[in-house]
Amino acid sequence: RLKSIAKRPRTSKEERGYTWLVCEGFQFILKNQADALLRLGVDPNFKEVLCQMWRLYLQKSQQAYTSDRLRGSRFRPLNVDSDSDCATESSIVSERESNPSSFSEIDSDCSGSADERTPRRRNRLMRMRKTLALVHLALVWSREALTLSDLLRLVRDGHVPYLNAYEQFPEEMKLSGNKSSVFNTKSIPSHRLVHKVAQSLVLVLELPAFPPIGPESLLHPAMLSMRYLADANLPDGLHRWVCSLMERPQKSKRDPSPALPRHDVQAAAHIIVTMKLIFGLDDHTEWELSNKVTPHDPSENLFSFRRWFRLMGAALGRAEQKRDRDMARKQWKPKKPIILRRRLAGRAMKTKRISEQLQMCFEKLSSSPAGVQDVGLSSFRFCWGDEDGSNGPSLHHLKLDGVLSLEDDVLTPLNSSYWHPGLRRCKLMHCQGSAPGHYPEFEPSLPRSFVWVLRLFSFLLDVEPCYLFQEVLEVERRLVGSRLPGQRNKRRLRNRTGKEEEQQEERS
Repeated sequence: RLKSIAKRPRTSKEERGYTWLVCEGFQFILKNQADALLRLGVDPNFKEVLCQMWRLYLQKSQQAYTSDRLRGSRFRPLNVDSDSDCATESSIVSERESNPSSFSEIDSDCSGSADERTPRRRNRLMRMRKTLALVHLALVWSREALTLSDLLRLVRDGHVPYLNAYEQFPEEMKLSGNKSSVFNTKSIPSHRLVHKVAQSLVLVLELPAFPPIGPESLLHPAMLSMRYLADANLPDGLHRWVCSLMERPQKSKRDPSPALPRHDVQAAAHIIVTMKLIFGLDDHTEWELSNKVTPHDPSENLFSFRRWFRLMGAALGRAEQKRDRDMARKQWKPKKPIILRRRLAGRAMKTKRISEQLQMCFEKLSSSPAGVQDVGLSSFRFCWGDEDGSNGPSLHHLKLDGVLSLEDDVLTPLNSSYWHPGLRRCKLMHCQGSAPGHYPEFEPSLPRSFVWVLRLFSFLLDVEPCYLFQEVLEVERRLVGSRLPGQRNKRRLRNRTGKEEEQQEERS
C-alpha cells in the first residue's frame, strides 16, 4: 500500500513580502496613472503637481505628514501551503457603493482594522474613484489640455490604469482579506461622479480658486467648442456665434466658493444653445430653413440641417453600435483575483480555468480575439473627409448664409423665436444634485431634434444626456434669467379669461 511519495513533511512556507499600508497601494496606483499620462505626452510638471496634492491629501486625512497620524489598514505577508499554487487567486464579493455628499462621501470604506471603528476615522481613507479625481485636479491646475471626458476615455480604453490596477503591484505587496476589496473596481465612474468627488476634494484640501485661463488656451471653452464643432461635422462659421454667446454678460450671481469648472460640458452646452438660436430645434423651424436652402445651387455651398442630420445620424448609429460591441467584448474579470477567503481559492481557480477554455473556444469560432483591439489615440470620435475609412464627407466648409440675413449691416438669424423649458430651480431635496433630475419627465415633451442633438454631444463627451441637459439649462439661466419671459403675460391672460367668464355668467 502506497502511503507517501515524499518523505519530507508538508510544512507551510512564508512567501516573501512586507507589511504595507493602504495609502501606499494608492500611491503606487497614482504613480502608474501619472506615468501613463506622461507617456501620452502630458507635461512633466503635471506629476509634481499631483505629488503635492497627494501629500496635502495625506496630511488633511491624517494619514501622513502629521503628528496625530491615523492608523490605517495594513497588509501583511501570507502563509501559504507549499503544495498549493492557487492561494494567490480567489473570488471577491462586490464592493458596496455609497452616494457621496461631503468629504465622507468621497472617502473610502476600507475600514478593516480595529483602530478605525469611529465614523470620523473610517471616513478619511482613500478609494479608487478618488485617484481619478486627484489626477483630474492635477491636470486642471497644471493647465493641461486634457478634459475630464478625455481622461475617462483614456481609462476606458485601457491607456490609463484603473480597472484591476492592483495587478501591477510588486510581488512583495500581497493582497488578502476583506480590506483588499478597496482596490477592486468593477466599473468606471461617470463624468458626473468624478467631477463631484473632485469638487469635494477642492473644498477639503482648501485649494485656491481655479487659475483663470485665456481664450488662447486649449482648455478654454472657446477652443474646445471648435474641436467639438469639427467632430460633429458642423460648419466652421458656427464657431463665431458660439464665442459671441460665451462673451455675453451673465445674469446669475457667481458662487463665492471655489468651483471646479467643467469646460468640456460647458462648451457642448454653448454649442447646443447656439444651434437653438440659429436653427430653432423645435421640430419645425430647422426643417423649414432646410427647405429654403434646398432649391439653391449646390455650388453655393450652403449648409442644410436636413443633410447634416441624415449624414450624422447614420454615422452616430454605427459609432454607438461599435461602442456597445466593444464594451460587450471587453474583459472585465481580473487576471489575478483578490484573495478574500483561502478556502475558496480552489473553486476560484476552477472557475477561472473554465472561463479561459470557453474564451478560447469562442475565439476559434469567431476567428477574432475576444478582447477589444487596440485603437490609435485620437481626440475625435469621427473622421470626416474623402479619405478611406472616413465617416462621410466633410461639411466644415459650408456657409450659413441660408439661415442668416443681413439687417442694418449685421448678420441676424432668420429664426426669430427661442424656446426653453422652465428655468426655475427645483427646491426639493431629492432633486438637488441628483443625476437625472427632471429630465425623464421633460424628455417626452421635448422636441425630437433637440433630444437627438443632446444624444449626439453626449456621445462625443461620453456623458449622460440628462447631465448635459442640466448644463444647457445652466447656460440658459445665465443668459435669460430664472424667470420665464412669458410668465407675466400668462398671468394677464388668465385674468382676462376669468373676467370674460364672469361677464358671460352675468349676461346669461
